[in-house]
Amino acid sequence: MIMECSYPGAGAAAFQFWVATADAAAAPDPRVLAQTAISRMDLHAIRIGSIPHTVEKSPMSLGVVGWNAWMWVDGASATTYGPVTKSASAGGYTVTATAQVAEVVWNMGNGDTITCGKGTPYPATTEKDPESPDCGYRYTHDGRYTITATTRWNITWVGIGQSGVIPMELSATGVLAIAEIQVLNIPVEQH
Repeated sequence: MIMECSYPGAGAAAFQFWVATADAAAAPDPRVLAQTAISRMDLHAIRIGSIPHTVEKSPMSLGVVGWNAWMWVDGASATTYGPVTKSASAGGYTVTATAQVAEVVWNMGNGDTITCGKGTPYPATTEKDPESPDCGYRYTHDGRYTITATTRWNITWVGIGQSGVIPMELSATGVLAIAEIQVLNIPVEQH
């Protein structure tokens, strides 16, 4: 910028000189603001819903070999399943991030995995061994299985002329007890 100065008593004499202006503050890194927005979301792993119930929820609950096990997100909320949107600002710039679970991957504790959405809670029904419409499994051996439900989040962000996706995974675990039913056929003596 050019400045003009004159001195009192110097008449019309004036001189001009150049003064550098302060550079506008550089925009913050939008990825850093996106991470700040994500930290404000307070995201958590899901609560596992299952039939049979996890041992932690109901210590006496038993599943049966060959019967249907059901899994679902118990009490889904914005912080456990999404969507949730938060923003972060710095220096007059804002980035907005939105988080949503894309899928839930269930590690069944025996090497098998099942990929589902939210799942369906077990209905109050009298039907024997109903099959889950969207997130079920059948164990072929008895035992105690530590299951892990991993929510895979897609977190999209936009701001300062940029956008991106940040993946995140959160996991919850529980133990399922599966028993084998033995049937004995004992002939009845006829008289």
